[in-house]
Amino acid sequence: LEMHKSVFLLLIGLFLFNASLAAAASNSIADLAFSFSRLPAATPSLRYKHINLRGGCVSMTAAPKITVKVADDKDKERASDWPTWGCGVSKFPWSYGEKETCLVIQGEVVVTPSGGGEPVTIKAGDLASFPAGMSCTWDVKSALRKHYNFG
Repeated sequence: LEMHKSVFLLLIGLFLFNASLAAAASNSIADLAFSFSRLPAATPSLRYKHINLRGGCVSMTAAPKITVKVADDKDKERASDWPTWGCGVSKFPWSYGEKETCLVIQGEVVVTPSGGGEPVTIKAGDLASFPAGMSCTWDVKSALRKHYNFG
């Protein structure tokens, strides 16, 4: 499996390098950016949101991730001043225009990032952060209430 990952990355690098040479020769494209919403399921550790090419250099940016931790007393005190939102058992798509931090005070939800990200379970007592620009599906398993804060 490691060999397949290396070959896959090598092929992407060669493709991008050749594309940059063609662009430089024609002077019509100064900057190329490629977006991948999903890489093959066999390469879960190789999921990248963007591959940018500038002047023959390749840089890869990892897809945004949801972070979850058990909230401590300080987190709970800080979140107590935030607005509250809730919903019943349901499933719906959601996109974040800006970063959101939330403290789940009741219920449980499984959030699955679009483009093949791993599902994340968030439950009462968890503090979660969602990056700006992320799209996902919320699968609310039991009635949910949360404090939330944008920015």
